[in-house]
Amino acid sequence: MSPRRFDVLVVGAGPAGSVASLVLARAGASVALLDKAQFPRDKACGDFIGPRGLQVLTDLGLPEPPGLDVGDMVVVGPTGRRVVLPCFNGVTYPGRARAMTRSVFDDALRTAALDAGAVAYAGRADRPLRSGGDIEGFTVSDGDGEELRADFVIGADGATSHVGHSAGLVEGSRVLWGFAVRCYVDQHVDLPAITLWETTRWHAFPGYGWIFPSPGGVANIGVGIGTLADRHLGAGAVRVLPAYLDHLVELGLLDRAAVSTLPRRLGGWLKMGMVGTTPAAGRVLLVGDAAGLVNPLQGEGIAQAMTSGRSAAEAILNSPGHAAARYRDNLARVHLPYQRITAAGHA
Repeated sequence: MSPRRFDVLVVGAGPAGSVASLVLARAGASVALLDKAQFPRDKACGDFIGPRGLQVLTDLGLPEPPGLDVGDMVVVGPTGRRVVLPCFNGVTYPGRARAMTRSVFDDALRTAALDAGAVAYAGRADRPLRSGGDIEGFTVSDGDGEELRADFVIGADGATSHVGHSAGLVEGSRVLWGFAVRCYVDQHVDLPAITLWETTRWHAFPGYGWIFPSPGGVANIGVGIGTLADRHLGAGAVRVLPAYLDHLVELGLLDRAAVSTLPRRLGGWLKMGMVGTTPAAGRVLLVGDAAGLVNPLQGEGIAQAMTSGRSAAEAILNSPGHAAARYRDNLARVHLPYQRITAAGHA
């Protein structure tokens, strides 16, 4: 089969990849949007689109998908003491978040990108295709090994990015990893809550748990754990989830009847703090989780995914001869000052 050639190959159709594809396609670039999943698909997440993420939707002229508006948040300490964090309008973003399932949100963004002209491909990015030492595409592991080549490759394929590893942009021994696992239960939630807790007395859990409202009278409950560079510790989040559900019952935030049987769990890796990953070099630009843009303090990454996808697309459109450098400069200006401080705190 003869290879297909595009201006940009985007690997991963989550929020970062779909926003990048949308911006590129609207500007007239030919875009291949490759993802291994059939959409709509589920994703391990707290299902909150934060204020900055909602502002990106407004900036791009996209409607907000169906969901619930969320404002104030409760934080519960290890002793059970509670404070309410009020939600105010920011200078450049609204004073609210929105709860919506990732199956709905990601599918809406991907559909917008395809409507703008991006071409969808289903399958995994497999063998990297090189030209002069640079990656210019991948074969697709969908059975016939189709080759997708492009002037630029955007890696939007998550924390364990195959694109990033193939391009030599990840130094695994320095990455700040985290792992999160979540489930849905039939429970109404008035205010979203983040809880800090001790698995045993004076032994703080190295992360936090949450119980968030979700559409349809359902609660999104999960636990996130920091593992530094040791990914073997990620299983700790899975092991403690039943104990965390018991903890929520003790706090009065969850009805015992709602978790009489352990709900189906879904987990995923997080890469945080822009540590151990070079976000762009040559023809390859990494966005969202692939670039390590997840917040090291609270694990949020959707807004950063969307803004980085837009930034990578604009760098390619406006400075094709220096796209990687321009994109790195943007991340350094917008994200690095905060990430540098919080990554140290996380570590």
